[in-house]
Amino acid sequence: MCMHAAIAAILCASCLLPSTAREPAATGARAGKIAAKPLFRDPVHDGAADPVVIWNRAEKKWFMLYTNRRANAAATEAPGVKWVHGTRIGIAESADGGATWSYRGMADIRYGKGELTHWAPEVIYHEGLYHMYLTLVPGIFTDWNHPRDILHLTSGNLITWKYESTLKLSSDRVIDACVTRLADGTWRLWYNNERDRKSIYFADSRDLDRWVDRGKADGVGERPGEGPKVFRWQGQYWMVVDIWKGLGVYRSDDALNWIAQPDSLLESPGGGADDEVKGGHPDVVVTGERAFLFYFTHPGRRGPDANKDGYEQRRSSIQVVELEYRDGWLACDRDRPTHILLQPPEMRK
Repeated sequence: MCMHAAIAAILCASCLLPSTAREPAATGARAGKIAAKPLFRDPVHDGAADPVVIWNRAEKKWFMLYTNRRANAAATEAPGVKWVHGTRIGIAESADGGATWSYRGMADIRYGKGELTHWAPEVIYHEGLYHMYLTLVPGIFTDWNHPRDILHLTSGNLITWKYESTLKLSSDRVIDACVTRLADGTWRLWYNNERDRKSIYFADSRDLDRWVDRGKADGVGERPGEGPKVFRWQGQYWMVVDIWKGLGVYRSDDALNWIAQPDSLLESPGGGADDEVKGGHPDVVVTGERAFLFYFTHPGRRGPDANKDGYEQRRSSIQVVELEYRDGWLACDRDRPTHILLQPPEMRK
């Protein structure tokens, strides 16, 4: 067995059989197995990031689609930020409500020619189809100064994807889409406009294909950030944004006008495995009355070696923590064991 195959086997085994997940399930508000920590590491490149979690209706499993980065590539092979380019979207699956995950493979997206990079998938389900809003980088580069678009794709199985369109948004450098359905049945998309100091912008649609750009998000757009995630919980809309020192939080009554939470989530390091650093680029799954925050970490970016650029600093892990509603704002305790039991949409009240 070659070295990379051996590493893959070890990592995959750790994803399948985490010791924490073997603890007995809790009851009541904290029902479910204890989530593994870390929750998932990609066994191919060890660079899982930017997760989105969705129920696969045909397979009756939870799927996690994620950005993959070539963390284990040699420095001579991937100088600068070349290691963050050149990969397709990874897929992991869970059959136990989100407590443990195993590697499934890569998303089959056959759009474009030549060397391409896929980042930050957003996936929703509507009327028999899964819709993906994917950041496409037209190449493999050593720096960040290149165009990027957001594509719309559709799928019947979350694995094989068909290109539908390229969204016409505010600039030629847009990333990190998030899509939410509003109370009136229309759809709203938030994204990062890198041409405008990495501000959060938004667009509206009636059909998930044709989008009208609306400019900066009021109350959010002036504060740089990326990876916005919008969801409805506790009677309000919430937006969680990666601000590179934890996650900024905003709330809104109408998904238009946002108020910033005084403090950030996941800014202070945790104490668990691969969790002793800040958290980044989130997804949130609301299940019944509970909400779970999925995020990623760069475990090696701490201590005296934090600023180095080796495998330990490049590798990344997916984590999960349950959100709490306290005094009108969001909170979480990443060091408390997370009992998780994601309910399929058809089971929710």
